[in-house]
Amino acid sequence: MDLQWLLDYLLREGAGYAEVRSQRNVGMEVVLKNGVAEPPEYVEANGIAVRAIVDGALGFASTNILTREGMMEAGSKAVRSAKAMTSSCKKVCLSNEIAVKAEWKADYRTLPTSVEPSEVIDLLKSVDASIKEVKGAEFPNRLLVFGGSVEEKEYINSEGTKTRSMVPRIAGYFIITAYEGGKGSLQRIVQLGESGGWERAGAISPEVVAREEAEAMARMLREGKSLAPGKYDVVVGGEVTGIISHEACGHPQEADRIMGREAAQAGESYLKPGMLGRKIGSDAVNISDDPTLPASYGFYLYDDEGVPARRKALIREGKVNEFLHSRETAHDYGVSSNASMRASSYAREPIVRMSNTFMEPGDHKLEELVEGVERGVYIKSFQEWNIDDIRWNNRYVGLEAYMIDKGEVRDPVRAPVIEATTEVIFSSVDAVGRDLIFKAATCGKGQPEQGVPVWTGGPSMRLRGIYLRGR
Repeated sequence: MDLQWLLDYLLREGAGYAEVRSQRNVGMEVVLKNGVAEPPEYVEANGIAVRAIVDGALGFASTNILTREGMMEAGSKAVRSAKAMTSSCKKVCLSNEIAVKAEWKADYRTLPTSVEPSEVIDLLKSVDASIKEVKGAEFPNRLLVFGGSVEEKEYINSEGTKTRSMVPRIAGYFIITAYEGGKGSLQRIVQLGESGGWERAGAISPEVVAREEAEAMARMLREGKSLAPGKYDVVVGGEVTGIISHEACGHPQEADRIMGREAAQAGESYLKPGMLGRKIGSDAVNISDDPTLPASYGFYLYDDEGVPARRKALIREGKVNEFLHSRETAHDYGVSSNASMRASSYAREPIVRMSNTFMEPGDHKLEELVEGVERGVYIKSFQEWNIDDIRWNNRYVGLEAYMIDKGEVRDPVRAPVIEATTEVIFSSVDAVGRDLIFKAATCGKGQPEQGVPVWTGGPSMRLRGIYLRGR
């Protein structure tokens, strides 16, 4: 799509800076509910988004009317909106960035949107069969969803940057309910997702994932015992490490939250602008955000302001090291943008987002972490989490969990609960494993809300003297 003429129009209308983003999202997914397939769903959203700065005020508009008149009207709205705000808003300035011209895409062989729905149904039926064959519990409710999408973007700004991209993804989620008479029920939500073609569905082995989850649920129902409240040494699996890293590090280090923009929407942050360098954890804690990881669910090489992506070192040796920035927040901090701006569709303004946020691996085997615990709990996965709106008070409820006695994993334990502040959790980490894993998630933020694909990740890690209770 030719976007240069619209950019020129915005500048003639009075914009000192302008940008245009064309974005097309198409997708197909299939639902299998208790073994019965529902009609495939096809979705498409295609349009353009415009941002314009006039005398320090930023205006945004979008449209899916892709005629010349429709796009000009959207451009006029963005400029009029900015002009209306010039006397009543904080002046917006952008960090200086090098203009780039780039085309990039995620690697793929077969576009996931080109796959016949019957093939997706067959995959889900094999997943369903792998759940039902697990012994030790009933699985009365099984909602299985899987499919693929393609996201195409073109971006151009008045500083000379032009980018074009295509990211195909495969994704799905399983909601599995397990029941055992006299023992109650458990529900597990498993999300799967990677960037790339349909061939990635084989790489993530959804049937194997579903069977392992069902086996763990049956074991916890059948054998899980209640936990006596008290202080324990705790080893958590990479899934738990990942959600903690995402919620207690990634979100509070989004610069727009720190500066108050998200206060009435997604919340604020316990961090303040002058807190870079604050010691928030032990020396063993190192957390990064990296959108360039191949095949990752949150993959991108340039953000929606045309800035080249890189790995961000959010926490290093327990110290807050770097915030996630847009060009606006980067200017206010006197730094360069680290390419953290994304929009979920053409109809949404780009905002500061995580991509793939994870604890960097250490050098311990899982067995070594466990061997160092005299009396404790191993929490491999979680069934529930919660955190307050400044990302300080955390709550994580384990799903697959076991007692540790004299350095050995013992009996299953039912729903151990971690409730602690961000500082207590990170400061209690004394050793980190090398068994790095990633889990797909959809990160929600903004008003109106935007859900974007991300990976959460990490290795196993050991926390000393954490208070646990049963649910």
